[in-house]
Amino acid sequence: MQGTRFKLFPQPQFLDEYAEPEVVEVSSAPGTVGPGPSDRRMYSIFPIGKTEPYGISPDGSDPSAPPWTGKVEAPAVPDADGHFDYLEPGTPQFETAHLFGTVRFVMDIWEDYFDREIPWQGEASYDRQELTILHSLENAYSGYGFIEMGVDRSAGETRPFSLNFDVIAHEVGHAIIYSEVGVPDPQNVTGEYFGFHESAADLVALISSLHFNSLVDRLLENTRGNLYMLNAVNRVAELSENKQIRIAANDKRLGEFAKGWVKEHHLSQPLTGAFFDILVDIFHEMLLDYGAITPQMEHLSDELLATSNYAPVMQELFDEAYAANPDKFKMALLDARDIMGTYLADTWERLDEQGLNFVDVAEVFLDVDRAHTGGRFEKLILGNFRMRDIGLVAVGPQLEPLGKDSHANSVRTMLPMD
Repeated sequence: MQGTRFKLFPQPQFLDEYAEPEVVEVSSAPGTVGPGPSDRRMYSIFPIGKTEPYGISPDGSDPSAPPWTGKVEAPAVPDADGHFDYLEPGTPQFETAHLFGTVRFVMDIWEDYFDREIPWQGEASYDRQELTILHSLENAYSGYGFIEMGVDRSAGETRPFSLNFDVIAHEVGHAIIYSEVGVPDPQNVTGEYFGFHESAADLVALISSLHFNSLVDRLLENTRGNLYMLNAVNRVAELSENKQIRIAANDKRLGEFAKGWVKEHHLSQPLTGAFFDILVDIFHEMLLDYGAITPQMEHLSDELLATSNYAPVMQELFDEAYAANPDKFKMALLDARDIMGTYLADTWERLDEQGLNFVDVAEVFLDVDRAHTGGRFEKLILGNFRMRDIGLVAVGPQLEPLGKDSHANSVRTMLPMD
């Protein structure tokens, strides 16, 4: 069935390789997405005169919550066939359409992995999720009934997060986790829950980005299948050519937090790194299945990982193998992507927010592999979790009060009772 077309930037448009948006189809049938854009589950607006983000205002007055009832920019409207891909960058209408199209695209991906519709956390109070653009906000949030996109000014110019796929997908990831795993009792929450939350949001962005055909092609052409190279996929929520908020392909271990932690973003890195390494290892297993690499090459990759010999030795082997079978490399990567997406969805569906820690996540992920394959990937999954000290080291206490940049006590956790 034909879907509704939008133009989306797979990565920030200030990167030369991604200066032009890609046309994608979301699952909504043409004619079912109205002006805004809007549909039965969400609507996108560009408010006029909104100065503060949703949440507790700086002066301590009553909290602000959706819906926005003031003036808005003229909505994006579909063309005669029900599509939005005729819109060009540089207008408020393109921005609102890009925000809506990205959220719908990411939700389509994860609803396919969950094999069902994912409810919004605020459905008890709101008929639809509000997607809001607020250029006075230098951040981005998802919360009860809304997703709000600000801007980045760190590079000396205004770069709207509503045009940054990774940032939007990351916020959708938070919304999915709050809906599926839950908002914890503040008196019972663990630091690892907040680290898990940030990791899951990063993984939603990473896996979702691999659904852009152009990004997958560039990724493989640039790395020749050696995904441990710094590349578009492991630059999560990228803000410039050489600055990343977090790196998925990192070398962080949980032992670094045995004495305690300060920022949940940092605490998330060992878990994100473990899952990235699992993705790469499953990719290698798929390459073996397709006959695109030899068992000897796969074994050598494991032996040299995290050594100075990895890059010079393995890159030459990947160059040769990819040149011989580029189509098999692409099929293997898409298979690994979908295995990881399915496993993560099944894992998150079974987790409980109360007392959650990284060991819980690892154990459920292993159970999911046993349910799907009888434990085909158990050895590599266990190896990667142990390499990050998960299950071997306990996380220490919170050492400092959460800062203003923390999402653990931000508008994301605000509920109607607040």
